[in-house]
Amino acid sequence: MSGTNPRREAVLGGPAIILIEPQLGENIGTCARAMLNCGLTDLRLVRPRDGWPNGSATASASGADLVLDNAKLFDTTEEAIADLAHVFATTARNRGMIKRIMTPKEAAVEMRAQSVAGLTTGILFGPERTGLFNDDLALADTSLTVPLNPAFSSLNLAQAVLLIGYEWYQTADATPGRYLHTGATRPATKDELVNLFGHLEAELEQCGFFSSPEKKPSMIRAIRNCFQRMDLTEQEVRTFHGIVSGLVGRRKPTPKE
Repeated sequence: MSGTNPRREAVLGGPAIILIEPQLGENIGTCARAMLNCGLTDLRLVRPRDGWPNGSATASASGADLVLDNAKLFDTTEEAIADLAHVFATTARNRGMIKRIMTPKEAAVEMRAQSVAGLTTGILFGPERTGLFNDDLALADTSLTVPLNPAFSSLNLAQAVLLIGYEWYQTADATPGRYLHTGATRPATKDELVNLFGHLEAELEQCGFFSSPEKKPSMIRAIRNCFQRMDLTEQEVRTFHGIVSGLVGRRKPTPKE
């Protein structure tokens, strides 16, 4: 269905779309097309299987070159979300993690509210065949699930991006100011949270907390998931760094009376 008119004013911006290990260039291209349909322009690619740039993506984007030309390439999910304040993860399955679950319509309203407050957001999409990895899901604040036919709820990558992008676009006039913060602090970025995770996990490793190598990955995911639900501010992250440092530092001698 044709609908391209470069003479009309474009509506651009919105949350980052983060594709983790996308398999085919064609899928990246159709995602870019779906993004631009909905005014989304921030495309981030984590370890695309067939490399980047990719001619097949350009051919499949049907003119959405603006998105592809500005796509950013990352080696890890942590790097791809480092500057974001809130991350949504698309998943159709319960992975044993306690997270808020939202529909695309609910998430779009929340993302708009966060945008009004000056917060940056992003949406994680996993590989086409397997969906998101558990370690990537643990980095997200909120799970995003599309309510579809329970007997057949499979979506391809571009369909999922278009569906969520459409809900974002439809909430253009719904901008409730629910995410207010004072100038004294601000919501922590994912980079700041990941740094805190690294600090805490290194000290836990040092003291022998991870006594079972087999259980260590799931324990780390549980810890990270717990912190994600707190919606920590930058000041609170610094406080937790201080707490960890204080707990592992030398005890100060008790003053003699």
